Amino acid sequence: MREPPSPESQRIFQPGLFDGQVALITGGGSGIGLTTAAELARLGARVAICGRTPEKLEAASAELAAVAAGGAAAVHTAVCDIREVDQVKRMVAGVVECFGAIDVLVNNAGGQFPSPAQHISANGFAAVVKNNLLGTWNVTCEVANQTMIPRRRGRVIMVIANIYRGFPGMAHTGAARAGVENLTMSLAVEWSQFGILVNAVAPGIIISSGTMRYPPEIVARGVRATPLRRAGTVDEVAASITFLASPAAQFITGATLRIDGAQSLWGDTWELPA
Repeated sequence: MREPPSPESQRIFQPGLFDGQVALITGGGSGIGLTTAAELARLGARVAICGRTPEKLEAASAELAAVAAGGAAAVHTAVCDIREVDQVKRMVAGVVECFGAIDVLVNNAGGQFPSPAQHISANGFAAVVKNNLLGTWNVTCEVANQTMIPRRRGRVIMVIANIYRGFPGMAHTGAARAGVENLTMSLAVEWSQFGILVNAVAPGIIISSGTMRYPPEIVARGVRATPLRRAGTVDEVAASITFLASPAAQFITGATLRIDGAQSLWGDTWELPA
């Protein structure tokens, strides 16, 4: 079970802030995605989450229903592989059919594996790019065309990574996430005519269900390379996403918010495995 939201986040955001709004969070069954979905639901949004594992979505749905103002009726889940265009089309159409629209899209789904660059196969590189870049585009394009562009409003928040000084040990996802950041800036300009704001958050070392799958020494090296000398939390990332989706950020678009304890500015580099 997730840790409860911090008292600080409870004080910052006003209850009912997202009343009447619908949020879709990809990869919403765990980690940053689930924490973000829970925060938006607590603040009044009807939330839809998607992922590839039905059991994980079922457990997440029960957790969200417990905090959502509208209970289970305010939660929608869909099994979807964002790499597959037809599945994405059906998933987005299902959310629109259930809730009528999508106001906020959080592109959180992704996946990668740590590896020295020379050991990444062509198939492995392509799989990570397809998941993190192409999958993100599939969902973003479909949500925009089905609901945001016709309604001339919307918020899109991309969840990328700390890629500003390269991503040693993660060359495949570094390349893909850099593509997503460029996509963020391009769409912010192109879709401003439709009232759609597009931003990104770039987490550094965050303790989540994702990082817990990595070898402990990799996470420890990341913490040592962070000037604040600690890892971030999923609640801290969710709070930043919530801010970008809120009325407080209505003149912010094309930006990337780094949530990394200044790791991207520090002189230390990752210690590469042989």
